[in-house]
Amino acid sequence: MTFAAPLHLVALLAIPAVALAFVLARRRRRRFAVRFPATAVFARVAGGQPKWRRVVPPALLATAAAACAVAFANPQATAAVPVEKASVVLVTDESGSMAATDVDPSRLQAAQSAARAFLGKVPDSLLVGFVGFSSQTNTVVEPTLDRDEVKTALASLQADGGTATGDALTAALDRLEARRGKDGKRAPAAVILLSDGARTAGSDPLVAAQRAKQLGIPVSTVALGTAEGTVLAPNGEAIPVAPDPETLRQISSITGGTFTATDDAGALEGVYKKLGSKIGVKHVKREVSSSLAAAGLVLLLAGLGTGLRWRARLP
Repeated sequence: MTFAAPLHLVALLAIPAVALAFVLARRRRRRFAVRFPATAVFARVAGGQPKWRRVVPPALLATAAAACAVAFANPQATAAVPVEKASVVLVTDESGSMAATDVDPSRLQAAQSAARAFLGKVPDSLLVGFVGFSSQTNTVVEPTLDRDEVKTALASLQADGGTATGDALTAALDRLEARRGKDGKRAPAAVILLSDGARTAGSDPLVAAQRAKQLGIPVSTVALGTAEGTVLAPNGEAIPVAPDPETLRQISSITGGTFTATDDAGALEGVYKKLGSKIGVKHVKREVSSSLAAAGLVLLLAGLGTGLRWRARLP
């Protein structure tokens, strides 16, 4: 929360000052009070009043004053608002190295689970597309509101072949460049690229990254796997399939996206959820003075009401 007029918060200093004056006044009254000998007898006959009833009314009034003082400073809360026509494309590697089990249960299954978590986190109004790739672009889903279509594409992924990262990124950019908002301008867009290895086929992904930069489309990249990852060749030989974080880091740096390297399925899902909470929304400031003022009024009435009911006088 921020304040448009923070200097008005100085009014809060009046609350402890008034409370101190109230306490001093009560002590002064006690000092000069004339004691009536039968006071204790009358108090026992009438029945004592719980101490908390003497404290609640002034506490409510103090809280009401604090709420009104804060409202006077024009507080503003930041809210996430869905962006109209915003799109994101999930670009997911399904090359043979994604069968490695250094990420439990496998790199590919961890990627599929994280993408499903992403779909559950993003705003309903966000258009989501999908590109699955290995030696070439295998599956393409145009940005859509139909989450089931994207989930079906995710479920169809099979770890096989090489890694054509540049071709896949180019396919995603082709879909996003063509989208336009109601004003005719290109709609806000982003790409999330997950891969575990260096390019072995297709075009240079850094050239595609330069294109994304020109279009103003950030590409957030995720490098999945460990240096110890291996897959079995047809002859049973273990082939090392270490990830290639450097290329993915360059892509995100060029385009203004974020880069994450992970070797844990749970952490990967957390990365996708975090990205999902940011993509497709914009943060706007909304004034909440009226809400605080209303709360202050309710507390004021409560303080006055309890004081009159319990003590037959204002606090």
